Amino acid sequence: MSLQGKTAVITGSNSGIGLGIAWEMAKAGADVVINSFTDREEDHAIAAEIAKETGVTARYIQADMSKGDQCRNLIEKAGSCDILINNAGIQHVTAIDEFPVEKWDAIIAINMNSAFHTTAAALPKMRAAGWGRVINIASAHGLTASPYKSAYVAAKHGVVGMTKVVALETAQEPITANAICPGYVLTPLVEAQIPDTMKEYNMSREEVVKNVMLTRQPSKEFATVEQMGGTAVFLCSDAAAQITGTTISVDGGWTAL
Repeated sequence: MSLQGKTAVITGSNSGIGLGIAWEMAKAGADVVINSFTDREEDHAIAAEIAKETGVTARYIQADMSKGDQCRNLIEKAGSCDILINNAGIQHVTAIDEFPVEKWDAIIAINMNSAFHTTAAALPKMRAAGWGRVINIASAHGLTASPYKSAYVAAKHGVVGMTKVVALETAQEPITANAICPGYVLTPLVEAQIPDTMKEYNMSREEVVKNVMLTRQPSKEFATVEQMGGTAVFLCSDAAAQITGTTISVDGGWTAL
């Protein structure tokens, strides 16, 4: 599945799922724009490494996804945006009656509102190019819920709903909009939590993964960032041209329960 000649903009992509998707997009031939809110040498070095290893053009553009104007400016600075992958996200876990208002506002802004702003800015570019793909990284929590994650669940449900609206508004154009709903994915952040959890529960790594982290994931295996990227590449292919307005769960059976 070649994406040569296309440009993919991936928000929140200097690590984790976003970076994994950026690598898979580049391997498929797409030029990539990666993003986060920082502006460090190592951020730009990641883009340089992608370019060196894959032969595509890769750039890092700083933008704070909690701010609507910066979301839109990211798309303008990117120039082309054939593929938009809204991935940026944060999390906070607290009971709803104790949930800090500033945390609620930040999660809604970054996890949901940013996708509105980037999509609104990207669609005219896609229409001008005569082709486009909007891929929103939602979550199993976009389809189901867990306690103590009110803002995250609300935002991800909102993203799924917005995905359907974009799909309907572009249904008769060569543009699709879909949401990928991951379960637990083995990212560097998750990997770093395992040793402390092993100490806390006096468990082996295998026990922590299966009995603590993956209690709701029937496969008892993490999804990988490469699998997220592969799913995104598929959604950009001709084979997926009539897949729009839906969700693809990559969750080891979580939402089948």
